[in-house]
Amino acid sequence: MIKKLIRRILGTHNEAGNHGEPVILRQKEHGIDLKLLSPNAVRVTQTLQDAGFKAFLVGGAVRDLLLGIKPKDFDIATNATPEQVKSLFRRAFIIGRRFQIVHVMFGQEQIEVTTFRGTSSEHAPKDEHGRVLRDNTFGEQHEDAIRRDFTVNAMYYDPATQTVWDYHKGIDDIRSKTLRMIGVPEARFREDPVRLLRIVRFAAKLNFTIDPATRAPIAVMAPLINNVPAARLFDEMLKLLMSGHALACLQQLRKEGLHHGLLPLLDVVLEQPLGEKFVTLALTNTDNRIKQGKPVSPGFLFAALLWHQVLEKWNAYQAAGEYPIPALHMAADDVLDTQTENLAIQRRITSDMRDIWAMQPRFERRTGKSPYKLIEHPRMRAGYDFLLLRCESGELDAEIGDWWTEFIEADGPGRVELLARKSKAEGETAPRKKRPRRRKRSSQTTSAVSEQPNDNGAS
Repeated sequence: MIKKLIRRILGTHNEAGNHGEPVILRQKEHGIDLKLLSPNAVRVTQTLQDAGFKAFLVGGAVRDLLLGIKPKDFDIATNATPEQVKSLFRRAFIIGRRFQIVHVMFGQEQIEVTTFRGTSSEHAPKDEHGRVLRDNTFGEQHEDAIRRDFTVNAMYYDPATQTVWDYHKGIDDIRSKTLRMIGVPEARFREDPVRLLRIVRFAAKLNFTIDPATRAPIAVMAPLINNVPAARLFDEMLKLLMSGHALACLQQLRKEGLHHGLLPLLDVVLEQPLGEKFVTLALTNTDNRIKQGKPVSPGFLFAALLWHQVLEKWNAYQAAGEYPIPALHMAADDVLDTQTENLAIQRRITSDMRDIWAMQPRFERRTGKSPYKLIEHPRMRAGYDFLLLRCESGELDAEIGDWWTEFIEADGPGRVELLARKSKAEGETAPRKKRPRRRKRSSQTTSAVSEQPNDNGAS
């Protein structure tokens, strides 16, 4: 009777799942390429199985394997408790408050291991909106499948037998490119509002369609995002922006009505024409770099997302009589203070953001030793790329970006020529008697430092 009541509340998409019996797909049916598997993830499942436990690859890793995509991360589900898992591996750490998990480390690779969760969260602590705060209720594998969010994320792969265990017809939804919530969507979104962002990220990343019944409550339940802890919200936003499909994700957020009130950051980005063009360029550049396997700086990305908010406040402070540099720092403080109320942006990231913003007015000083000092800045490349985005979006004249490109690529004499040309264009003159000495001193200085700035600028 109790089990029937649980099934009625949670709902399901698979009759086999109703009875706790999965559809088991063999290798010839699912076609997973073994070359896409992580040897360390396979090693963890084998170690757990050798110790007498069940162990499967699960979630997004299985979904990606079925789509022929090499997973970025490998998660494992088991009937071993966190303490039992930890005892089997030399470098394993139990983490988490809401639900305990184990991180098993192999060099730089991290394998996440979770214990099968039970269906009953009736007595789990919740906030006033129904969000589960802590839930360490363990259960059986079929119960764990019910507790997962979407059907395409509720499949289990056993490397030992090369079989996929499908409890909710997830393989059908993968083939039809559909995202479908397991259970009653309203209840599942209320249980964990981060799922509102996850479904948008998956839809954009995988180019899947959201099932109408799953989509229906999204816009109405968007305010629940405000109840999510800032640190967790930041982690999810970072995944969204670093997914390689950041632009598509933001467009999907707007399509689902999640940008209004979700984050001040998104409201600003998506409702200012000049800011939207700037951010579109930044996100497109980021997506391309990720697809090419190149490194991406979160600090650069967040600096781009918030730049026009900083720019607006910077102009306001200057209009009120503040000097440009103090005004910029005050504007940065205001914006970061506002955003950290919603996103717990890490200190190292905010430090990078401040450096990138603070460099922008320095690019406009193209006389004397200022350019040489600037190209020695440890974040010169990020600041320069940021400057080029401002030029490309129409915020600044393209001439300034072109000048800095030439200056970075030029040798010592070439840089002297560029500075002289700039001074002449601005009509700057010096007393005739002192001019030879100043030029000679400039030349000597250039010859002493030309190589090092050139190396830094081109790094």
